[in-house]
Amino acid sequence: MSIPVSQAMAISSYIVKQKLSRNKRYPLVLMLEPLLRCNLECAGCGKIQHPEEILSTYLTPEECWDAAEECGAPMVSIAGGEPLIHPHIDKIVEGLVERGKFVTLCTNAILLERWLSKLQPSDHFSFTIHLDGMRDLHDAMVDRSGVFDKAVAGIREAKARGFRVNTNTTVYADSSTEEMRELFNYLADDLKTDGIVMSPGYDYPKAPNQKVFMQRGQMISKFEELLSLPDSKHWQFIDSPLFLEFLQGKVAMQCTAWGNPCRTVMGWQRPCYLMNEGYAPTYKQLMEETEWERYGYGRDARCTNCMAHCGYEASAVEQTLKSPVQSVRAGVASLFGGRS
Repeated sequence: MSIPVSQAMAISSYIVKQKLSRNKRYPLVLMLEPLLRCNLECAGCGKIQHPEEILSTYLTPEECWDAAEECGAPMVSIAGGEPLIHPHIDKIVEGLVERGKFVTLCTNAILLERWLSKLQPSDHFSFTIHLDGMRDLHDAMVDRSGVFDKAVAGIREAKARGFRVNTNTTVYADSSTEEMRELFNYLADDLKTDGIVMSPGYDYPKAPNQKVFMQRGQMISKFEELLSLPDSKHWQFIDSPLFLEFLQGKVAMQCTAWGNPCRTVMGWQRPCYLMNEGYAPTYKQLMEETEWERYGYGRDARCTNCMAHCGYEASAVEQTLKSPVQSVRAGVASLFGGRS
């Protein structure tokens, strides 16, 4: 089961309330960046290209909790930067869980084992470990040897201690179908992770290696080939069925950037987690003052090759709710591993 039943029920209830209240735009996941500093310089990352004074700035636990309350999203994805560098990350997680949020902490796992004794397993908390391939490819993408082995050791230890552990794989131009097949089989059969998040990379202009990014047509072809493999039927995707169909070019969707608002050390980032058009001082101002209609496929050139889950999973949820058939399929997928 890739998503706990309690989480699926709580999120469904939240969405129903939004619909009954006739809210046109509402958040599903708060993308929380309590810091932007990282201990890696990944080939496709554009999050760490900031001056030292920004990299040295951390949100306090209170600021993180306030952001969650201000936003109101039922889920919080703690990213960065590398969250486990934050000296109070355990306190941040604890406070969010106490507030009833479903929290996932996204990490490269280099520092994971030293934090496991300070964090508590919970049906409201999970780790999401970054793995972009098997050993050689992953270490090449993060530009450091030994990181794959460190991540695997962290996954095994976290699972042994009773934590829910998911993985996040960003698919790039160098991610061959065979490499991804081997990785996902390894995650499912050997490591027995709880779920897989899969998404194409976003072409950050400041990323160190621009050759890793794909154009939209290449993405569709790659995901269509990957998800047509017989092996894919037992991969436990957290990605929704409709998002996986979108990746294969089977359905068309427009981005709903407001579904995953981003609170970073500089404020509420406009318009989304991936693009930076400045910052709003409050969540209310982000929602009310951002010209959402300006962004998305066919509207902004920077969105042309974006098919990332942080832009389109909220779209998939919205589109699923409009179709009774899709709603049934999504319900079945949430109970039996993320796909139907």
